[in-house]
Amino acid sequence: MPRAEWNGAVLAESDDCEVVEGNIYFPRESLHQQYFRDSSTTSRCFWKGTASYYDIEVNGEINKDAAWYYPDPKQKANAIKDYVAFWKGVNITK
Repeated sequence: MPRAEWNGAVLAESDDCEVVEGNIYFPRESLHQQYFRDSSTTSRCFWKGTASYYDIEVNGEINKDAAWYYPDPKQKANAIKDYVAFWKGVNITK
């Protein structure tokens, strides 16, 4: 089962993941919400749309913009609506 971990905490785990461009996207309901804080950061992908970000906070340490998602993806990326991916040192195991 894919699992996302950072700073000793399990952030998410699920067998219902999507893989896009080599990134594993976890369903939003699999997130351990206590570690996630909304970020004001956004970015654009020409085919997926506008991404929003979460900061991750574990044991008083913050990993800024370490998770992203597409709240309203373009049609071609609709499979990742309500899914979240990670980077910036978040360890993904399968």
